[in-house]
Amino acid sequence: MSSMDGPDYMPVPPPILNPSGGANQIRVRAYNERLVLSLVRLYGALSKADIARRSGLSAQTVSVIMRVLEKEGLLSRGEPIRGRVGQPSIPMRLNPDAVYSFGVKIGRRSADLVLMDFVGRIRLQLHRIYAYPLPDEILSFVTHGIRELEGKLSERERSRIAGLGIAAPFELWNWADEVGAPEGTMEVWRDFDLQSEIATQVSYQVFLQNDATSACGAELVFGIGPSYPDFVYFFIGSFIGGGIVLNSAIFSGKTGTAGAIGPLPVRGKNGETMQLLEIASIFVLENMLRERGIDPQPLWYSADDWIDFGEPMEAWIQDTAKALAQAIVAAASIIDFSAAVIDGGFPDWVRRRIVQATIYEAEKLDLQGVVMPDIVEGVVGAHARAIGGASLPIFARYLTDQNVLFKEIDNAERA
Repeated sequence: MSSMDGPDYMPVPPPILNPSGGANQIRVRAYNERLVLSLVRLYGALSKADIARRSGLSAQTVSVIMRVLEKEGLLSRGEPIRGRVGQPSIPMRLNPDAVYSFGVKIGRRSADLVLMDFVGRIRLQLHRIYAYPLPDEILSFVTHGIRELEGKLSERERSRIAGLGIAAPFELWNWADEVGAPEGTMEVWRDFDLQSEIATQVSYQVFLQNDATSACGAELVFGIGPSYPDFVYFFIGSFIGGGIVLNSAIFSGKTGTAGAIGPLPVRGKNGETMQLLEIASIFVLENMLRERGIDPQPLWYSADDWIDFGEPMEAWIQDTAKALAQAIVAAASIIDFSAAVIDGGFPDWVRRRIVQATIYEAEKLDLQGVVMPDIVEGVVGAHARAIGGASLPIFARYLTDQNVLFKEIDNAERA
């Protein structure tokens, strides 16, 4: 287990009124409290006057709400900002220690369990690697891991845990051959209700979301989201996945699979048509290493501590960049995204090399009639899926903009 800080990205507040507005009736106080917390989360720190202006609530209503939230420990005061006239302005921030949440990332080669605080920082984490995931092993990791992490918390800290969010690939039984699972082994996932099974063994409300969508949501909330209202997102894990953000909200489509960019057709190195995931996925690098007699296990020990594998890694990066460039041009041909964001389960230096190579490859393509987005690195990093999962309970309980992240929360709350 180790502790680490999450992203410290601080958005610059744009001069706009929050479009959702507020209301002054006592009967909707809970909504207004969520609205205030959401605004403070979005902008990092706001004074009472800022909140009143952006929410549409009266100054008196905002004062009452902020007193309550401060008394409950959800908000904390910053240093007064003195102007030329009048009373000093006191910025209010989310109190990182006010709320915690568990997040689980289930991958095809490894799983992570994290404890995240109210502002998206990972406080504690556990990591497990395996050849391929099986339900019993996942259940054991989650339940025993939660007890282990709870044991490191005080009783007061445990009482502040909002819930458990799971980020996992949908249809885990697919692509079993690619990860080397024996034939039929992964079929057990077809009839296994992961969310329900875990819910019977833990004392928290449990939420479930696709892993790539979770990563996209984490980037939207804790990463570049405030700077880019529309972006296509690529997360390179065992298999590449992604998401689409439109008007600062994840677009999931009628079936919830919009932006699952893995099946997108691209040209391979020999001109053949392939799916993006057959080129730009870590399992491809794993196979390239194995073919050269190199042990690929270090890829899964820790996403932050890869070694440079030399020629095969460079070849994989170049192939990945060529495929990503094609995918970005295709996406930009349909929607004029302001950015294409690339992240993955690897160290920053690998991400940087992939992004730089992708920019270079995109410039070589026929871009006539295409308005290219900025091609940028993700901010959240390798733990985006777990952070996105941990965000689910926090948004469900404390924030109004939960649909910005995950529309499925509404169903979970009604269940």
